[in-house]
Amino acid sequence: MSQQTNITARTAFAEAVSDGRLGAFEQIVAPGSIDHDPGPGPMPGSDEYKALFGALRAAFPDLHVAVDHLMATGEELAFAYTITGTPRGQLMGQPPTGKTVSYRDVQTSRSDSNGKFTERWGSSDEGGMLRRLGLAEM
Repeated sequence: MSQQTNITARTAFAEAVSDGRLGAFEQIVAPGSIDHDPGPGPMPGSDEYKALFGALRAAFPDLHVAVDHLMATGEELAFAYTITGTPRGQLMGQPPTGKTVSYRDVQTSRSDSNGKFTERWGSSDEGGMLRRLGLAEM
């Protein structure tokens, strides 16, 4: 797989999250893909991504993902991105605040020869997000 194929696949992933087209994950995520992040549960393949980002989009209907920095090889990719949104729905059991928030995440991933995710590792600033929304104390 080429470096550009890897970058194109990751850009498609971010666009699917931002646009709410979570069904696109079926074309972006390999069937046996493993997400090493603590997510909604061990669901290999695109189902875990749909559950995770479906819950985020329910809380943040205006969720937007902007890729800030990206480095790629043929099969591996690392990128930093900023998530922006305004909670209009329940978030982690908390009522919506209506406050717009922006926070950074970092991910690394591995892809197969077709550019589909096979593994993902990430780190999110969820604590910072909750503090900025007034839902957690410093």
